[in-house]
Parts: sequence; C-alpha cells; structure tokens
Amino acid sequence: MNANAFWHFLTLQIFKERSKHLSVIVISILILFLLSSVLFLSSSIRYSLEESLKAQPDFVVTRVQGGKSIPTPIVWEDELLDIYGVSKLTPRVYGRYFFEAKEKSFLVVGVDFIEEQSHKTLQKLIDKTDIKSFFNGNQMLVGEGVKRYLAARFYKDGYNFLTPKGTFEKVNIFKTLPSQANLINNDMMVMPIDLARKILGYSEDEVTDITFSVPNPDEWNMMTDKVSALYYDLHVVNKNDVQKSYENLYNYKGGLFLILYLVLLGTFALILYQRYSMVYSSERRHIGLLRALGWSINDVLKFKFTETLVIVFISYILGVFIAYVYVFVLGAPLLREIFLGSQNLKNTLNFVPVLDFSVLTSIFLIYALPFIAAVLIPVWRVSVTDPKEAML
Repeated sequence: MNANAFWHFLTLQIFKERSKHLSVIVISILILFLLSSVLFLSSSIRYSLEESLKAQPDFVVTRVQGGKSIPTPIVWEDELLDIYGVSKLTPRVYGRYFFEAKEKSFLVVGVDFIEEQSHKTLQKLIDKTDIKSFFNGNQMLVGEGVKRYLAARFYKDGYNFLTPKGTFEKVNIFKTLPSQANLINNDMMVMPIDLARKILGYSEDEVTDITFSVPNPDEWNMMTDKVSALYYDLHVVNKNDVQKSYENLYNYKGGLFLILYLVLLGTFALILYQRYSMVYSSERRHIGLLRALGWSINDVLKFKFTETLVIVFISYILGVFIAYVYVFVLGAPLLREIFLGSQNLKNTLNFVPVLDFSVLTSIFLIYALPFIAAVLIPVWRVSVTDPKEAML
C-alpha cells in the first residue's frame, strides 16, 4: 500500500472516530499524570536529600540509654580526636523548642561560629556571615518558615525564649537562611552554641551529639567498630545509614503509589480488551471490508498499531507535561503532603526539576505495552476470520 495513501487514510480514520479516541485519551492522561507526578516528586525529593546529605558530616555520635537519646558528655570529644583518621570533629547542640501549646516547634541549632564545621553548608553559611556584627548581642539565623510564622505573631525582629530555668532570653533575627534548602532548614534557628545551651537546658559540659568526618570511605566500617567500643552507651551512625533510611522511606511511599497505579492500569487494560473483544458490528465490518479489498492481516494490524500508537504518544506527552507543571511549577499541592508528611511550619519548598530519561522510558513502556496489547489482540482475532463472516 502506498505510504501517502496509508497516512491519509489513517488521518481520516482518527478524525472520524475522534469522539471515541478522545475519551480514551482523557483517561490515559489521568493515569499517566498520576504515575508521572509520583515519580517526578519522588525523584526530586530524593535528589534534594542526596545533595543535603553530601554536606552532612560522615559520622554522628550520641549517647543512648534505654533506647532514648540523652545529653552527650563534651569530654568524649578528646577521646574521639585520639582515634587515627578522625577529622573536623564538631560538638552540636540542637533540639525542638515548642510554641503555641506545643502545636508548632522550631529546631534550635547551636553552632560554634569560631571553630571549623564538619557540616559543609553550615561552614559556607558562617563564611558569609559578618561574625563581628553577629556577636553584637544575642542573634540568630532563621529559616523562611520561622520568619513568616514569627512575623504573623508580631515578632518581626526577634523572639523571647523561655528557658527551662524560667528566665527569658531575647534573641534578635540577624538574617534569613537561604531558601534553596527549605526542605531542611525551613523551621530552623541557628544561633551560638552557648545561647542554644541556655534555651534548651544543657549544661556547659553537655552537647546533643558529636560529629566528625573520615576522609577515607574504606575505613568507615572499621571506624564504626572503633568508636562503638569506647563506651557501652555510645551510639554511632554514619552517613550511609541515614541515606538508606531516606531511600527506604521514599521507595516505600513511591511503591504504594506504583501498586495503586498498576491496579488502575490493569483495570483500564481489561476494559480496553473487553471493548475490542466485543468489537462493534461497524468496526467488525470495517475490518472485514479492508480484508475484502485486499488488505493482508499484517496491513490491518499495522494500521491499528499505528492508530493506537498515535493515541499513546498524544496521551503520554500531554500526561507527562501536565505532571511536570503540577510538580515543578505548582509545587504538587496535596501530593506533597503525602511525601513530606504533616508540615510543622508552612514550607515554600520549590522542587528541583529532575528528569531521568530511564524513568520517562519506564513510564512510557509501563503504559504503552498493556494498552497496545489490549487493542491488537482482539483486532487480530477479527482480522484472521473470513471477511464475509466479519461483515455479517
């Protein structure tokens, strides 16, 4: 059959059956939109977390008794420094400060602005901070969520913290933390470590945990054993353990959506299969007429395959495009709550566009193969019958 005639006939057929194809395209777009949105959101969050983890110290040491974290003695710092291979050791003080009847909370983080930090992002932040001005009174750096929350309650320039001793500490807002890392620092308050001790109730010889780095990753397993042997109540976690925890969490949530999607796609494929198994008399006559005019079985299958492929491509492009706009432009309303959990403070996080072509190809194949099979198998069953019988 002449190629021009084939494409002309295909165009006419698609236009003639536009109402039937439109309903299938709308359903397909919804299915592809759901799958693409979940995969885009999951990939973006995973990428943001991986970038944040790169800036984290390699190891975190805490004191645990009865399965509960308790303040870590600052003297452990000296013993950790004696271990060969340990570098950039940093004691940290942090904890939750609850506000408004414990419904909302801030993450208070105490930092020694004089010492070198094992956390790369904090070190960059300190390098950009005017230390002389920062230490002129009680100052803090706050996330965008904290800034908005306090401003809405008339705390525009600072906040009065109530310490465990019953006294008040007035702390001024020095600067807002960069919005690029809102996934992590939206509800964070960064202040000098001694000030954080007062607000959280730590003594001078106590910290929340101690972090350090080990430049050689091949020594990490050995380092974990060495550090764990120092004290029975010492708990050590390395960066790989944290990364695995995050991956398991978001793979679990993404897996639930994938299962729901496969159930939905399977139902859609069964409906299509049933529809084409009971081909309408007009369509049966149409296939029988094409066979009577000299079309081979391969010609009929090629025609229906091309027609179905056009519908698949239109649905795929529109579904993926709408999902891209929904996630990366609109910020994935509703769906973000499922992946990020209940928000402590309202977050204006912008998801980083992450397009993995292997993921896009997987979306297409997972959708297209069942769709095409559900259409071609019934069409093949009709096309192999006698043309006279098909036109009855």
